[in-house]
Amino acid sequence: MNKLQLPLWLIKLTHFEYWTWWMFYIPLLPYWLYQAARTRSLTFFTNADPCIDYGGFFGESKIDILKQIPSSFLPTYFFVKKETSLAIILERLAEKQLEFPIICKPNVGERGSQVEKIIDKITLEKYLQNLQEDFIIQEFITFEIELGVLYYRYPNQLKGQVSSVTRKEFLSVTGDGKSSIETLMQADTRARFQLETMRLRLREKIHEVIPAGEKRLLEPIGNHCRGTKFLDNNFLINEKLNQVFDKIALPIEGFHYGRFDMKIKSIEDLYEGKNIKIMELNGVSSEPGHIYDPKNTVWNAYRDLARHWKIIADISIQQQQKGIMPIEPKIIWQVAREHFA
Repeated sequence: MNKLQLPLWLIKLTHFEYWTWWMFYIPLLPYWLYQAARTRSLTFFTNADPCIDYGGFFGESKIDILKQIPSSFLPTYFFVKKETSLAIILERLAEKQLEFPIICKPNVGERGSQVEKIIDKITLEKYLQNLQEDFIIQEFITFEIELGVLYYRYPNQLKGQVSSVTRKEFLSVTGDGKSSIETLMQADTRARFQLETMRLRLREKIHEVIPAGEKRLLEPIGNHCRGTKFLDNNFLINEKLNQVFDKIALPIEGFHYGRFDMKIKSIEDLYEGKNIKIMELNGVSSEPGHIYDPKNTVWNAYRDLARHWKIIADISIQQQQKGIMPIEPKIIWQVAREHFA
């Protein structure tokens, strides 16, 4: 049987990049307990980044994090309270000289949930009606290259280093002049997982026939659960890249571990530290995204993930030696209950 004809549940079962988070992480539980024993704390990860709520484990405020990043590396953005009217938001857009399309994202959110590219006033009004929580409006960056760069620095060292670079390949289809978008998606394994979502989003447009050779972007949000392919770009790591991220990260007081999600104009500009726009910074919950490259094996993924957990544990130990202690488990448990409720 052709791979593309396999049922999706079987593809999920045999390809770890599609596993649910708990299915993927359960085998690593003993190693996590080992690191907890080393650090003498079940919540050792929470003191790695005291500049981020709970170290960035969950429930952190994105706007509070953005404010700490050097402004030269940020797109234009502003914070919106949930009760803000459409008229006031449009005024703010004009003040910031922002034009559609824009990106809207919840101030507290995970895995790309409710992050949307807003193309006009009508779409923005619908977003306001559906979200009902505080959110951030960001400039839509047109740079074609999107990267997830994981960086860490030990508290007793003056410089850090990049440990993972992931390039994101957005969900798209290429026309053949005779097949509809729906048919093209049905012929691609990764796209098949997003087919129902695209049917709801595109409606009748999903039957459009794309001219031969034309590449059509289907999902502009670079999140794995929305069909983005993660590609291992660790070959880009060198001392020059480390220096660029020292320049970005060192001004963030108390930051030691996290992933910068960004768009860049070119790799050459990246090494020069210019034309970099950071859309988001995540703390200790950050995964080295390169592990989800389809060419990777689950064993290599576990090896690299374990290495990064050890880095977090080592940072935690050094933080404790400085008197910066992890947050108590009962507090994390309470926050988790409120967050998931």
